[in-house]
Amino acid sequence: MTTQLTEARAGTVTQAMRQVAESEGLSAGTVRDEIAAGRLVIPANKLHLKSNLGSPTRNSALGVPLQPAGIGRTLRTKVNANIGTSSVRCSVPAEIEKMEAALAVGADAIMDLSTGGDLDAIRAELLAHCPVPFGTVPIYQVIQSRQVEDVTRDIILQTVEKQAKQGVDFFTIHAGVLREYLPLVEKRVMGIVSRGGALLAKWMLHYNQQNPLYEMFDELCDLMAEYDVCFSLGDGLRPGAIADATDEAQIAELRTLGELTQRAQERGCQVMVEGPGHVPFHQIQHNMELQQKICHGAPFYVLGPLVTDIAPGYDHITSAIGGCAAAFYGASFLCYVTPREHLGLPNTDDVRAGVVAAKIAAHAADIARGLQGADARDRKLSVARSNLDWETHIATSLDPQTADRMHREACQEMGTESRSADYCSMCGQHWCSVRINREVREALQQQGRLPIS
Repeated sequence: MTTQLTEARAGTVTQAMRQVAESEGLSAGTVRDEIAAGRLVIPANKLHLKSNLGSPTRNSALGVPLQPAGIGRTLRTKVNANIGTSSVRCSVPAEIEKMEAALAVGADAIMDLSTGGDLDAIRAELLAHCPVPFGTVPIYQVIQSRQVEDVTRDIILQTVEKQAKQGVDFFTIHAGVLREYLPLVEKRVMGIVSRGGALLAKWMLHYNQQNPLYEMFDELCDLMAEYDVCFSLGDGLRPGAIADATDEAQIAELRTLGELTQRAQERGCQVMVEGPGHVPFHQIQHNMELQQKICHGAPFYVLGPLVTDIAPGYDHITSAIGGCAAAFYGASFLCYVTPREHLGLPNTDDVRAGVVAAKIAAHAADIARGLQGADARDRKLSVARSNLDWETHIATSLDPQTADRMHREACQEMGTESRSADYCSMCGQHWCSVRINREVREALQQQGRLPIS
């Protein structure tokens, strides 16, 4: 069995590595070496990747070619968008609309967290429209049609293999929630907030046995290596309130995830590690550095983190604040949070707002950590703004659709033609510092003097 990891360790540069290197402005050798060291992953199921290479044996369900993306500290910080049905609301067209909205504003990966409807059909339809790495949480399907007590190891393996055969690129596997850690959550405000973690805790308590995902981990590794599905080692004991952050339960699980990272890599699997959650701002640096140390530099994939608990309706903002710090101090992959987090299933507008907030956080962190070329787009937009070049200004923005709408509304308010005004409604013509500054520069140039710095 070959994977991106085994190929990299053999000194081979794969086509996916070349594509990632080209998109990131790096050498293919650098990408290969980072993968070999376990610090970078390319979640690309062999079946999904074949659609990119135009293989005649490609899975017919994978209608849109996969564009491989790398996740690691030497690359741009990536953003994931969660979508998916629930038992309350189930519409495949609605989920496709969400996915397209997320991709339109720059989502680098999509996770299907569906729990309602025909999950196999939903997954196949979403994959058929998805050009970026696509992830799932297999335990959701394991549980969907049965009681937790009826789950067996065979059912888990069959579900994982079925989803791998569909072309899923990365799986969240909650193998670090061990039975002996469950008493550690008793003092928490929020207990276990991970759906996968809670379901497995219920199973372990019912049977008084160890987490089956932990006990069958080597079998999972071999199955995932066959298709080169990347592990996303789930943090089933992540804190769901800032009062629970960095507690004994979270750190105990993290140490187990460090052990599992090495075990998976030894069996040829690519691995990234999931992290919190809700973390007050002053603890973020410690959390990121601790994960890097315990998990041997494996890419860190964080949900937020949310830096306060008091902002329902605005948690895309609380998570963006935490996400920027997390990406600066060590995270490679941010999972977006929508404004509707903690309140209900997000709609398309929520998804769009969540991705934009996370992309802002990721981009700001990339600039702050000095990633080569990270600020090039900012400079291009600033030059256009300075020149009152509205077309370039808007086109270069993170969300041109929203910027264009707001600018058109402002022009209508002023009674001017869109793109032609040399001022905006914030200051008006006579108070516009940008317009006045242009006049000052023109005057200086006419006088043959250098522009004011």
